[in-house]
Amino acid sequence: MIATLRGTLVMKSPTEIVVDVAGVGYAVSIPLSTYETLGAVDTHVRLYTHLHVREDVLHLFGFATDEERALFRLLIAVTGIGPKMAQGILSGIPVPDLKRHLSSGDTGALTTIPGIGRKLAERLVLELREKIGKTGTAAETSALPSDPQSRVRAEALLALTSLGYNRAAAEKALRAAQDEFRDQLPALETLLKAALRHTGS
Repeated sequence: MIATLRGTLVMKSPTEIVVDVAGVGYAVSIPLSTYETLGAVDTHVRLYTHLHVREDVLHLFGFATDEERALFRLLIAVTGIGPKMAQGILSGIPVPDLKRHLSSGDTGALTTIPGIGRKLAERLVLELREKIGKTGTAAETSALPSDPQSRVRAEALLALTSLGYNRAAAEKALRAAQDEFRDQLPALETLLKAALRHTGS
C-alpha cells in the first residue's frame, strides 16, 4: 500500500496533480484543501496518500496532512460515499469545520456542502459522530493502539476499508479470522489474508 509520496510537482490542477518520483509520474487526485497548500510546478512536494483498489482500477488520492487522509478514510467507510464524493466533501469545507459539524450533529451545516442532502447528512452524523468524538482528531492512523495485537487488528481494519469494504463487514471478517488463531498473534499479512477469505473474496 502506498502511504506517502515524495517528489517533484510537474503538473497541478484543483483536483489532480502529477508527482515525479525518480522518473515515474504519479497521477494523484486531491481535494481543494490540499491544492491550496501546494507550491509552484517544479517544487518539491510530500503527500499522505490513499490507494483505492476497485476491481481492475487503482486510484491514488493525496492529502496535505495525515488528519485529512484519516477523515477521507472515515468518509469512504460510510454507506453511499465513494472516494470521489469524499474528495468533493473535503474540497467543500475545511477539515476542522467538518469535524465540528459531525461532532455536534449539525446536519443543517452539513447540507451546505455541495453534494450532501438531508438524508446523507443524517447518515454521516449517525456513523461518524462517535468516531470523531472519540479520536478528537479523526486520525485513525495516528491513533493506532500501542499493544501489538490490537495494533495488528487496527491496521488490518484500515487495509480492508481501504480496499472498499464497509467497516461493519470488515470488522465481522476480522472477528472470524481472529477466531482461527485463538490466542496467537498472527502477522498483519496473515490476518489480512484470513479476513479476506471471510469476506467472500
